[in-house]
Amino acid sequence: MTVIAFTILGECASKANSRAIVTRRLRTATGEVRLRPASIKSDKARAYERSALRQIPVQCRMRLAGPLRITLKLFYASERPDLAEDLLLDVLQDRWAYVQRNGVKVRERVQDGVYLNDRQIREKHVYHGIDRTHPPAEIVIEPLAEPTADLFGDP
Repeated sequence: MTVIAFTILGECASKANSRAIVTRRLRTATGEVRLRPASIKSDKARAYERSALRQIPVQCRMRLAGPLRITLKLFYASERPDLAEDLLLDVLQDRWAYVQRNGVKVRERVQDGVYLNDRQIREKHVYHGIDRTHPPAEIVIEPLAEPTADLFGDP
């Protein structure tokens, strides 16, 4: 059984809180430019995402498949931030981008993740801690054996 454990330095930001509304320019099929409002992550969330991606050890980018258990110890500099692991779970999965191939947009994997997709996480243990000087995120990921018996007693 493969257990992956590592630490990411920096205070984990929330993906949902403090979103910014921006105006995006979109070009229609006829070439007309339209403006459309969009909600984007905060500057702090985007900075944490960039930093965390660089800190994932190469040997941990194993692209684990199947159901997983994750244990996160998220440390913050104060009691004020909410405990929010959603951005960190996104960072740990495969990264994809759309590229043009023969005039067609194709989805291409640009960076391997620790696991394929955060939907594989079936069990989460998330803990809040305080480290006023250097708040890290301690991460442990392990495969989760599927139960052989029905846990809920359904016939």
